[in-house]
Amino acid sequence: MFTHADHPTWRSELAATLRLAVPLSLAGLLQMATHAIDVIFVARLGEEPLAATSLAIAIYGVIVWSLSGLTGSVAALIAAELGRRKHAVREVRRSTRMALWLAIASSAVGMVLCAQGEALMRLTGQSPAIAALADSYLDLLLWAMPCTILVNVLRTFVSALGRPVYATVITGLGVVVNGIGNYILIFGNFGAPALGLEGAAISTIFASVCGLAAYVVAIQQNRILRRYYIWGRFWRPEWTRFVEIVKIGTPVAVTVVAEAGFFSGAAFLMGRIGPAELAAHTLALNLASFTFQVPFAIGQAAAIRVGFHYGGRNIPAIGLAGWAAVAAGTGFMAIAATAMLLAPRPLLSIYVDVTDPANLEMVRFAVSYMVVAAAFQLVDGVQAVTMGALRGLQDTRLPMAYAVFGYWVPGLGCSLLLGFYTPMAGTGVWIGLAVGLAVVAALMLRRWMRRERLGLLPLIAA
Repeated sequence: MFTHADHPTWRSELAATLRLAVPLSLAGLLQMATHAIDVIFVARLGEEPLAATSLAIAIYGVIVWSLSGLTGSVAALIAAELGRRKHAVREVRRSTRMALWLAIASSAVGMVLCAQGEALMRLTGQSPAIAALADSYLDLLLWAMPCTILVNVLRTFVSALGRPVYATVITGLGVVVNGIGNYILIFGNFGAPALGLEGAAISTIFASVCGLAAYVVAIQQNRILRRYYIWGRFWRPEWTRFVEIVKIGTPVAVTVVAEAGFFSGAAFLMGRIGPAELAAHTLALNLASFTFQVPFAIGQAAAIRVGFHYGGRNIPAIGLAGWAAVAAGTGFMAIAATAMLLAPRPLLSIYVDVTDPANLEMVRFAVSYMVVAAAFQLVDGVQAVTMGALRGLQDTRLPMAYAVFGYWVPGLGCSLLLGFYTPMAGTGVWIGLAVGLAVVAALMLRRWMRRERLGLLPLIAA
């Protein structure tokens, strides 16, 4: 997969990107399926438990995605080291080891933040009853975080080394484990106690532990991966490398917080509008998040492919890798937008019975939100892929500023204005989401197009 071609073609780069992106996309979709299964089971408990789950996952998701961005930035370093072709085994081992250290340390901080979840919910004006229900769920769910972040590093490691299919298989295993756990623990099947929301959290914890164990076994069983000996001298620090990962990864984490916080913040806005709107938002956003996994995975592939050519100082190949990823991501999102426009109710029926009179109001809101979601699919794909391509150039600081500005100034501003000062209510909040994504996509794409003029490309030795 990683060959040093001096004159790659558009076709070869597109093929290389898709070989990485397809398994990663499947892994991302399966990861979303884990949360979707939670939503499907919890939705059977009623509107309030579903709303509580939405608030809890809004907090947990922001923290997990940001820490995944922080630690997952090691992909750019690994790819560049492979591209340089110098002492790759030793350098990749050091980078991966320090990323694992960072995963352990950062997840401990994340757990502390999750423990303050109820206070945050109360601060944002959520219903005390729903906030208390969400907090009981979150207090258990946070114990899944260490394994989840460690799994993210190992997924990055195997993918950067050309084995992304492991991510697909292991994530699929997690979906099965979580689904069985939910069936048993939420409703008390097979003689188990009916734990409701707490059962869903316990199931997620068990699935995360199984995922970590599966990665360890897979790496040890594969001859190519095993030779990097990433567990060797695990206690030995490489502080220069650790700081390098933090330096690249911190802006990525902030970027993820800006985006995930923007979308999660929308859940809190919906909670102030009404429980039916919040439940509908949860369903529509879950569907939009499913489609986003594909360009997100393509962005990960772009970071690896661009990073590989960045390490090899192959400037033409850098451009081909980035543009091939943009084309693939935009093409998929065009298909996703069409599906949302033409078949919103069949898609929503995956989660709830759209013909049940008790769900009619929630479904009506969700359909209107999906129309807006269809409109922003293309720009969502562009911003995800170009952000990944810039990450491959180890350019993360200014993209961070773009994300913070785009999401929280025009994006949140429009959500607040249209959601609370016009009759649009929840639809207005979603229009604000679309505006934020469009602004960020335009800024990211402009920076990628100006990469040479801005000095983002590697210097070529004379």
